[in-house]
Amino acid sequence: MRAGLIIVGIILVAAGIWVVAGHASYQDTDTLLQVGSARITATHEKGVPQWIGIAGIVVGALLAVGGFLQKR
Repeated sequence: MRAGLIIVGIILVAAGIWVVAGHASYQDTDTLLQVGSARITATHEKGVPQWIGIAGIVVGALLAVGGFLQKR
C-alpha cells in the first residue's frame, strides 16, 4: 500500500504539472445547424483549466508524503 500511494502521488504531481504548463487539452464539438439528418458541426480545441492541475499537484503531493511517512 505504501508503494502504491507513492506511485499514484508522483503520477498525479506529474500530470498536474503537465496541465499547469498548458500542454493538456481536449476537443469539444458543437452542432451549428441541423436540418433533418444533416448537420454542420464545429470542433474546438480547449485547454484544461489550471485549477485542475493545481488540485492534482496538491493531492499528489499529499499522497506521496503520506506514503513516505506511513509506518509498516
